[in-house]
Amino acid sequence: MIGAIADDFTGGTDVAVAFRRAGLRTVILFGGTADAHELPDHDAVVVALKTRTIPVQDAVAQSIAAVAWLRQHGADQIFFKYCSTFDSRPDGNIGPVADALALMLDAPRAVVVPSSPEHGRTQYMGHLFVGDQLLSDSPMRHHPLTPMTDSFIPRVLEPQTSRTVTLVDHATVCDGRGAVTRALDAAQADGAGYIVVDAITPADLVEIGHACLDDVLVTGAAGLAGGLGAARVARTAGSDSDLRSVQQSDPVGHVPAAVLAGSCSARTLEQVADMRQTHDAFQLDAVATPDAQALAAKALTWYDALAPAKAPLIYSSLPPDELRRSQETLGIDRASEINETAMGLIARGLIDRGVRRVVVAGGETSGAVVTALKVDGGLIGDEAAPGVPWIYTNTHEPVALLLKSGNFGDRTLLTRSVDNYAHQEAHA
Repeated sequence: MIGAIADDFTGGTDVAVAFRRAGLRTVILFGGTADAHELPDHDAVVVALKTRTIPVQDAVAQSIAAVAWLRQHGADQIFFKYCSTFDSRPDGNIGPVADALALMLDAPRAVVVPSSPEHGRTQYMGHLFVGDQLLSDSPMRHHPLTPMTDSFIPRVLEPQTSRTVTLVDHATVCDGRGAVTRALDAAQADGAGYIVVDAITPADLVEIGHACLDDVLVTGAAGLAGGLGAARVARTAGSDSDLRSVQQSDPVGHVPAAVLAGSCSARTLEQVADMRQTHDAFQLDAVATPDAQALAAKALTWYDALAPAKAPLIYSSLPPDELRRSQETLGIDRASEINETAMGLIARGLIDRGVRRVVVAGGETSGAVVTALKVDGGLIGDEAAPGVPWIYTNTHEPVALLLKSGNFGDRTLLTRSVDNYAHQEAHA
């Protein structure tokens, strides 16, 4: 099997659905591991961690522990998944985690492929694009925790590692998997530990997937997971076109639902604005109420006063100027901690009130919600948007979770996700 670790929970769902779409039976685990005997039949296991912005030593320790478990339970290849915008600080955590895994697995090289064309992320001559903008010109330059001000991925990675970083450009990828394989071997022979590879189309990612199919360690975004999954299935089936269709029924159905939005990305702000036009909404104000429990209590009191109606929205998302003022007042870490803790408490309160379908916007917010609900894993269901699958928890009374990375989905995703599935009586 292939074992994957992801550096946040939405990234975990993104890579899991990429494997599933390619035809691999996929299980996701949140924040830790499980008894392998309790897992359904699978070709891939994804362990979703919360290591993107925690201290480097903690990120490394958690990643090593997860990979050790995956190796013990049959993973012959490890995929380290990070965001398609290569979210990281100057000192990590992508480089240090990759270094630790390479040492642990005795991996002489690893590809670095953040490209994910279905999400509008492409890389050319080492420069990462978000849609038609360079990463450094995109809204990611304003990210509150990991502002990305450089688009040239080799230069972003180099300060995070002592290994040599080199580039395989798109012209080589266009020549096919054989040319990519030769380029990877040549780069390794020249002493490169990390090989950044351009990709613009899904077909590019399939070629790269074939070229690194036997590498013990592979790193990238969900786009490469799809290409690698397709290559694995093709090797098994003998044909690129012979991919399994993995279907998953919805065990939850039409139930009370709610949306929790914490991301401050430009796309999530658009989605919040869209949902506010037709749904009741409550905004968390951490500056006015700088206490997570009090803030959550206010939101739940507001929810309790609603007449049975469409699923509500509770959000802490702020545009850049307001976010900056909040962080200046509270401090970046404290502002994030208050909002994330409050969202977790609110999620628990909503479940206690009968909500069984929860849509969450934002990687950190998703992590807080999953942790608060003590969800240890689930089955990957259909996608509400590319890379955004429904997850059905392994609990006595299943809960449907949709964990959306900040920039994923079209403008109407939050609204559609509850309108298409939610029971109209929002209170049990």
